[in-house]
Amino acid sequence: MTIIHKPAVGDIYKHDFVFADEQVYSYADISGDINPIHISTDHAEKSIFGRCIVHGYFSISVFSKVYGTLLYSDGHILISQTAKYIKPIFTGIEYTAVFSTKQLFPAKNRVCYVNEIIEKSTGELKVTGEAILLNKKHYNW
Repeated sequence: MTIIHKPAVGDIYKHDFVFADEQVYSYADISGDINPIHISTDHAEKSIFGRCIVHGYFSISVFSKVYGTLLYSDGHILISQTAKYIKPIFTGIEYTAVFSTKQLFPAKNRVCYVNEIIEKSTGELKVTGEAILLNKKHYNW
């Protein structure tokens, strides 16, 4: 998606995605987080979730993907990111990442976005949080 206007409060951008088991295994290897709830089917089946869950930090990497490659990406610098994990994220399920422009800080070339991950088939909110990004190329009203 090509963005041609400056962000405005209330703007919404959506990005659909799915996590694969192989990605979770790679993230476990890279991060060192080899907790069996993420990588052991036998262990996870006995957990409260009934199956392996995607790492929390890996699940919000979709926010980084969108900010770094899709939404005003040229010049973006992440200043802060919060995340509240409401329900688990699983592999093989389609999700939508929703980015809503919450507040503009023109004097500092910054925007505050609300970030959400929603299960596409149910509309269930899985993760919510906020991010502040700096972008002198695009955030100059």
